Amino acid sequence: MPAVIEVKYFNSFVLKKVLSPESTSGANDETPVWNGSFGIPNGLQGYDRGNVETSNPTIIAKNWTIEESRIRGGYNNTSVSFGPRAYLVEEEPNATFRNNSLIYSGIFNSSTGVNETNVFSVGTDITRSLNPAYGSIQKLYAQDYYLTIFQENKVSRAPINKNVIYSAEGNPTVTTSNMVIGEPQAYAGNFGISRNPESHTVYGFRQYFVDKDRNAVLRLSNNGLEEIQRYGMYDFFRDKLSELDQGKPFVAGKAVGAWDIYNKQYVISLQTANASFTTNALGEPETNKYFTLSFDDDINGWNSFFNYKPALGFSLKNYFYTINNGTTSSTAAALYQHNNLTVNRGNFYGVNNNSNITFIFNPRPSMSKVFKTVNYEGSNGWQVNSIKSDFTGIGVADTAPDFLNFATTNTQDTSALIYSYNQGAYDNYGNQFPTRLIPPINRAGFTRKENKYMANIVNSSVVAPGEVKFGNQMSGIKGYFTTVTMSTDTVTDYGGPKELFAVSSEYAASSY
Repeated sequence: MPAVIEVKYFNSFVLKKVLSPESTSGANDETPVWNGSFGIPNGLQGYDRGNVETSNPTIIAKNWTIEESRIRGGYNNTSVSFGPRAYLVEEEPNATFRNNSLIYSGIFNSSTGVNETNVFSVGTDITRSLNPAYGSIQKLYAQDYYLTIFQENKVSRAPINKNVIYSAEGNPTVTTSNMVIGEPQAYAGNFGISRNPESHTVYGFRQYFVDKDRNAVLRLSNNGLEEIQRYGMYDFFRDKLSELDQGKPFVAGKAVGAWDIYNKQYVISLQTANASFTTNALGEPETNKYFTLSFDDDINGWNSFFNYKPALGFSLKNYFYTINNGTTSSTAAALYQHNNLTVNRGNFYGVNNNSNITFIFNPRPSMSKVFKTVNYEGSNGWQVNSIKSDFTGIGVADTAPDFLNFATTNTQDTSALIYSYNQGAYDNYGNQFPTRLIPPINRAGFTRKENKYMANIVNSSVVAPGEVKFGNQMSGIKGYFTTVTMSTDTVTDYGGPKELFAVSSEYAASSY
């Protein structure tokens, strides 16, 4: 038989200021009013006018009313006790912290109004414990009839309102059960979510998260756990995830994850807490080092870096939103809608950024080449920021005067800036774009023919040992391969859409 224990309550008081505001005429005609409890009218002496302002007796400045929850409080008493207090006696006042266990309460039934969310029955098995060797539980996610449990070093799932029964042959069978949380089953693979639950996001039946301790970015699907950093970004995440916690003392870095419903991409932002770094992923100044990039399931590849640092991201009604943490103490956090065609492309949190892409020319890898031109198919408005060859390697200089000091060299060929089609336009009178030009118009950068853009590569290298001609005395870049960085300019439909379909180069064999 259950025991019914009457629990008494604290005596409670309501303290109210009961003065009416000044009249519209400005007269000091403040009078006491009842706020929520009408009681005996003031005209019948049911309200104690009490003290008045000594400097102006017409102003009632100290009128307060005290209401007591009990009827037995008395009338005009000068004091009152606190009354009975509710309490329970814990015979074993010992607390246990279990960071690898789950516990569930009673249910809340909105239709009947029964709320048992504060009920934890000691007579029922309401706890589920996981292996403490896999660390603490960092994240829980319920989907359909299963609860995904993310520990630091392991990912498991437990059936909800069901249980798994194993046959004599070891085959599992899911059956209906009165258990709220069934027996957890671990996924194959020694991966967890480390201490970065903020990296978790979901789209459809797939879940994405980061295991910083194992330098892995993971996708959990019907086929289990899969490392997606191995799709062309293994070395990148190996290095950057290792640096994530190399920040300020006692301040951990973050790996903020979100799903971009507009582009159908997993967006992850690696944010260190170290203020000593000076550049972001694109080589641009940044106080705190961060790398924001996206993964596309359709191509199983990482397709872009971004120039924004989100504090949180989510998708709603076919749009992707992020929250900016605020750049300074005076700049408040703000909600930002991405892929909005009414604002400039590359504008994040009110700051315009040029789009850029870096790629490598490496045909016939064993041949030393001279890259003479660069050509591209796409929109007008692209410029070449730099073209760099591979390094020659460290060696002792063989020409005076450096060899006398045993100086070492490690040289590479570089190119000058190649202007976009509009940016490099000028006439014979010294006018430059966007000034009105007088034909004939000359081009210092890309020229256009049949909607294809092409330009010569002008060498801007410093003298290297053994060279007879160097720098702008020669054209082309020498090397086995070249690294090319292109970006949008600031004069051609700035902030508008830009496309880049293909890039090529004409080269000549130097040695083979």
